[in-house]
Amino acid sequence: MTDQPRILTERRGHILLIGFNRPEKRNAADFSLLQQLALAYGELDRDPELRVGLVYAVGEHFTAGLDLADIGPRLGPNGLEMVPEGGINPWQVDGQSLSKPVVIAVQGTCLTLGIELMLASDIVVAAESTRFGQIEVARGILPFGGATIRFPRAAGWGNAMRWLLTGDLFDAAEARRLGLVQEIVPDGSQFDRALELAEKIAAQAPLAIQATLANARLAQRSGPASAEATLQPALARLVATEDSRIGMQSFLTRTPAVFLGR
Repeated sequence: MTDQPRILTERRGHILLIGFNRPEKRNAADFSLLQQLALAYGELDRDPELRVGLVYAVGEHFTAGLDLADIGPRLGPNGLEMVPEGGINPWQVDGQSLSKPVVIAVQGTCLTLGIELMLASDIVVAAESTRFGQIEVARGILPFGGATIRFPRAAGWGNAMRWLLTGDLFDAAEARRLGLVQEIVPDGSQFDRALELAEKIAAQAPLAIQATLANARLAQRSGPASAEATLQPALARLVATEDSRIGMQSFLTRTPAVFLGR
């Protein structure tokens, strides 16, 4: 680890802000950054007071991808082992999923693992001048953070292969067309808009948010039948919660609900 944190974390209400903090290297991910990012995701997952994560980057660029000079020598026969105790793989390609939603704000250059982090997140806001690229094939490796799985699912086979197999760069409008980005905003406003969305999510019933996310992910991983089988049991559990009572009272009295997460 270095004295200067590679990942900044800040609690803002029920939101955990997670910031890439290596702007002098265009936020290229070295081993320290990957480990600190995994630990931040672990904190988000464990803490019941945290309801949503917001990932952003300090400086002009989201990320230039892997710092291969630092990461290359660490690649072993099992690939890259980067998750310390207490962490969660932010790309969630090792069988463990994050239980809480993540909003992500991107700008400038967003390459390789940046796109894969978008694909592993839930809502993406992009500055209008952002440039994207899944360029691993130009470096003699493959995307190993889930792009081979999630990119075709989001964009369709041909659309995904157009970018995965050429390594070409594409713009924010194309990213939105492909389904990788949900909103494009003027440069410099991506964090503020992502924060608005995160605050909106954080104001909802957190157990209901987590159940919704879990069922949708189960459908993707195991198919519709598996997700269908858990719908009614999940509903029964939620109806028995205090938050469900608060939500019903809010509906009946036409007053804002303040959910407790229990």
